[in-house]
Amino acid sequence: MAKSYKEIMNDITTFIFDVDGVLTDSTVHITQTGEMLRTMNIRDGFAMKAAVESGYNVCIISGGSSEGVRIRLRNLGITDIHLSCPNKVDTFKEYIDVYGIKAGQVLYMGDDIPDYHVMQLVGLPSCPQDSSPEIKSISTYISHKNGGKGAVRDVIEQVMKVQGKWNTYFNGKHD
Repeated sequence: MAKSYKEIMNDITTFIFDVDGVLTDSTVHITQTGEMLRTMNIRDGFAMKAAVESGYNVCIISGGSSEGVRIRLRNLGITDIHLSCPNKVDTFKEYIDVYGIKAGQVLYMGDDIPDYHVMQLVGLPSCPQDSSPEIKSISTYISHKNGGKGAVRDVIEQVMKVQGKWNTYFNGKHD
């Protein structure tokens, strides 16, 4: 019998997220100079920071490129930020190899076709509610939240609660 997503969450040590469509709502605003501006959810950011401070590995693998995105993520304590990735599978394999992480310990949240192949390699493939049908079909967990609207907070909070770390985090220095 296959494990439920809650059972798999017990084994998660690492979160990997795509940016566009996961940390954002897939919308880009383009300025007159051609700069693409994205909007990120502050609660997703809070949860990512909580995960980093609680000892989880948090990594970003995205095909997009934005110095603003990199700065925002670094300010949350995320150091493994891979932007402009033409091949997410190669980046994923290199990342878990460098840190000695087992693929079964990884929760990867993606939303569209570029995430498809890497999501097939992880322990807990997950996606926002508004993801493409192809991604939903391979996801063990589909958040009830849309991309950029709390889906990242949802999965981090659930993993930390299953592992007893969510309340511990807030009962410590983060009341």
